[in-house]
Amino acid sequence: MMLAVDRRLKILETVAEEQTIQVVELAARFQVSEMTIRRDIKRLERDGFLRRTYGGATAHLTRSLDLAFNARALQSAREKRLIGMAAAGLVADVSSIFIGIGTTCEQFGRYVRARPELTVVTGSLPIASQLGTRAMHTVVLGGAVRRDELSCIGPSARATLSRYHFDVAVIGAAGLSAEEGITDMIDEEAEIHRLAIELARRVIVLADGSKLGLVALAAVGPASAIDILVTDESADPAHLQRLRDLGVEVVLATAPLASGSLAVPEEHKEPE
Repeated sequence: MMLAVDRRLKILETVAEEQTIQVVELAARFQVSEMTIRRDIKRLERDGFLRRTYGGATAHLTRSLDLAFNARALQSAREKRLIGMAAAGLVADVSSIFIGIGTTCEQFGRYVRARPELTVVTGSLPIASQLGTRAMHTVVLGGAVRRDELSCIGPSARATLSRYHFDVAVIGAAGLSAEEGITDMIDEEAEIHRLAIELARRVIVLADGSKLGLVALAAVGPASAIDILVTDESADPAHLQRLRDLGVEVVLATAPLASGSLAVPEEHKEPE
């Protein structure tokens, strides 16, 4: 039987090719109930990939993201969502946040509590579009835009970012190692994150367990620059201990979340 994440990726591929999809046709193709397909469409719409039309029978892409990016966004989706929710609970009282680039940061942005006194600065166009209609002050860096990530990079983005100081910078990582620190795949994006770390009083890194021990091409900063790492239960305990020895506070986003952590809202709970 096809896994839910694989089925949703196939749905995205179908939308990319045909622009519209029919619930009845997809149910027959994947040999699942129409209710299951409707749940898939609802989930993909919630994550920003689809928009339902009348009756939920058809859907289409709401933004031009490559399927490679969509596939990566669906990887470890549950863990990233829990990490985002747990991290949002750590910034409830701050007045200024930098939010970095990537799918885990997008989940964080989804759960940040809107407050009129909160200023959020981000180089991610998807995150800016999430937050721009909510009751907070949202600033997007501007500058050149990378097509794959819809991220702002280059001199104009750096110049805008340098005008701010932040209570906290929340960034993701392509790799995180106690020895090699925070790393990213793209140097232009790493450059933005390096500057954000310099401008922030505290640094929170969001990384699911698969990122621990990995070292990507571009250095962002040493592990000792991290104040809090939010990860999931799949993270290697030995590596987490090495990070703790460097002064990093580790927060595990569990399901169900521990008492006192941010609970999963009912509207976000769905069966696979």
